[in-house]
Amino acid sequence: MTPSGARGTARPAPTAPHLSVAVVGGGPGGLYAAALLKRLDPSRNITVWERNAPHDTFGFGVVLSDETLGGIEHADPEVYTALKAEFVRWDDIDIVHRNTRHTSGGHGFAALGRRRLLEILHHRCRSLGVELRFRAEAPDPARLAETHDLVVAADGVHSSTRTAFADVFRPHITAHRCRYIWLAADFPFDAFRFEIAETEHGVMQLHGYPFSADASTVIVEMREEVWRAAGFDELDEAESVERCAKIFADALGGRPLRSNNSAWTTFRTVVNERWSHGNVVLLGDAAHTAHFSIGSGTKLAVEDALALAACLSEQPTLTDALDAYETERRPVVASTQRAARASLEWFENLALYLRQPPRQFAFNLLTRSRRVTHDNLRLRDARFTEAVERGFGCPPGTPPMFTPFRLRGLTLRNRVVVSPMDMYSAADGLPGDFHLVHLGARALGGAGLVMTEMVCVSPEGRITPGCAGLWSGRQAEAWRRITDFVHTRAPGTAIGVQLGHSGRKGSTKLMWEGMDEPLDEGNWPLVAASPLPYRPGSRTPRELSRAQLTDLREQFTAAAVRAARAGFDLLELHCAHGYLLSGFLSPLTNRRTDAYGGSLEKRLRFPLEVFDAVRAVWPEDRPMTVRISATDWAEGGTTAQDAVAIARAFADHGADAIDVSTGQVVADEEPEFGRSYQTPFADRVRNEARVPVIAVGAISSWDDVNSLILAGRTDLCALARPHLYDPHWTLHAAAEQGYEGPGVVWPPQYRAGSRPPRTGRTDAPKPRLTLSDLPLAETPAPGA
Repeated sequence: MTPSGARGTARPAPTAPHLSVAVVGGGPGGLYAAALLKRLDPSRNITVWERNAPHDTFGFGVVLSDETLGGIEHADPEVYTALKAEFVRWDDIDIVHRNTRHTSGGHGFAALGRRRLLEILHHRCRSLGVELRFRAEAPDPARLAETHDLVVAADGVHSSTRTAFADVFRPHITAHRCRYIWLAADFPFDAFRFEIAETEHGVMQLHGYPFSADASTVIVEMREEVWRAAGFDELDEAESVERCAKIFADALGGRPLRSNNSAWTTFRTVVNERWSHGNVVLLGDAAHTAHFSIGSGTKLAVEDALALAACLSEQPTLTDALDAYETERRPVVASTQRAARASLEWFENLALYLRQPPRQFAFNLLTRSRRVTHDNLRLRDARFTEAVERGFGCPPGTPPMFTPFRLRGLTLRNRVVVSPMDMYSAADGLPGDFHLVHLGARALGGAGLVMTEMVCVSPEGRITPGCAGLWSGRQAEAWRRITDFVHTRAPGTAIGVQLGHSGRKGSTKLMWEGMDEPLDEGNWPLVAASPLPYRPGSRTPRELSRAQLTDLREQFTAAAVRAARAGFDLLELHCAHGYLLSGFLSPLTNRRTDAYGGSLEKRLRFPLEVFDAVRAVWPEDRPMTVRISATDWAEGGTTAQDAVAIARAFADHGADAIDVSTGQVVADEEPEFGRSYQTPFADRVRNEARVPVIAVGAISSWDDVNSLILAGRTDLCALARPHLYDPHWTLHAAAEQGYEGPGVVWPPQYRAGSRPPRTGRTDAPKPRLTLSDLPLAETPAPGA
């Protein structure tokens, strides 16, 4: 049955007299939506259905941000006043790791009991005339849609409304790796507390925070395999509660825990492609979930309610209102879910960080979601942040990004890398004036290491006719001109070459003429691990024979010899992005049945043979790195665990660092774009394979660079687009942080530009009075 007012039909917004609203679910989001809708239009008939009793609730305490509270205060001062009277507030976060506690202050939290929150909202709804039906199953969603003008589905993560219209909402539900249980302790923690327990069964963690003057929420979490190894799968509720209290006796001061029909569960991330269908709209956990470790579930639901009520008042039709609600909320929710996913995965992979020094571990935990960064943590608690910097080895006044890093015989003066960026501007593989200016400008811009684009080892190894090469002595001489400029004009900056072969992605047009599209004429033969075209319409490569593999290996070594003579300080082997060597590594692109295909060990064989051959001719004191795609963003492709194994294999063969990128291996990939979206892969490689890494992928701010390095998630950060926008990105990062040490040096010709120019007058007197400051009797009359 289809709800009335299907999308495309402009129904009046429910503001006319006697229009009816059904709210399914009596949690905070549903109740607050009901109260707001009734307050904004008392003529609305609003009914809330809640299957449980009034005081039944999951969990114990609720944390709300100042931002959310400000929205509540503005929309409904009465609810805000009631909440404000109940809040407990605190500023500190305690992290306890290996019997060491570190405290970071200045964070600002407000919490109250979930039951008390519901009581306040029950009272507000009743006072406004909302009908509350407890212990009552809501009618069938399609029936509600027929008998009401608006149906608000606030029925939680297991939403029956969402299920009823799953073909329209198209939900994606992801279960995660940890088990957790909500409990309570009858005393208040004096901070938000994270405590790590390393047991014989594996690592477990406690998340705890106060929600009243005499009680705290306690969440115990661990990976599924740890939960089973510890025998929790065989314990009843009371036994689980007692066991958790014993494991975290130090945090609890030996006091017991209590439950409230608590059960071990697995967090599920809910994402819906659409949030409304006709006159039915999803709200809160029915529409989206965010992991409890960033405390955003109730916050998001309350903010949904505020936005929905506002849009219904502002828009002329119900369809417009629901469209506006989703348009407003979706990007906010998506951002929160990205942060929550990062936090969730950090705790899932907690064991990777146990060896970190306790203070760095604490910083890593605090910045896990990427919402708290080095810079704003320094503003909140400068003392704590400076202590972390000292432990890391930062000289006084030196941001982490400007600390040196050594790779074999090369010491980089800072941690910034200009990422390889194809310029498609060479003629017959010969780099020219454009490359000199492009790479020279970025070297003058202060980065510790400047990388060339992928430099091809043969004419047939080019991606496009405009790709640079190193298959001839003339090309080596042209590159020597560039390396000499960097070493002479930007002393202290290193320049690296990235060697590669296009494989099946070659013989295509320049990027701005048609990315990945085959040339109209002048094509050259393509070769690859297997005869698979990159995408429909692409040319099919030939599968490489044993003899051709030998020839290719010799092309790489010959190019490496030329690169050494050209004066490059570092060589990177390109094994990513679906190019030739990457094509051997991925199971999606390597279908061989010989010694170079099948298992990961066999798929690694040829890339390792090339690496070994290049390492043998590359000068011993100069470092070699390898760029890999840590995931193909496609089912059946390279996994994060594969990436760790690949990185470890190259490190065992002598790679000095792994440049961790992702994707571009298959055309039908589905990457999860977002700020710093590839850095978790670098983090995992670094901390599981125990090899230095270069992180790359939508890292755009110096604050992110400092955060990632100080947390121990990467050793170097490679930035591409920021260096296209600003060739002097690193110099400007130093200026903005007030740093003038040896980690970055302004060329003397540019020194006068080391401070930003003024853009307008800033000394105008500030107004001292406004009309609103005057007593009412003194306010001038209109037109006076």
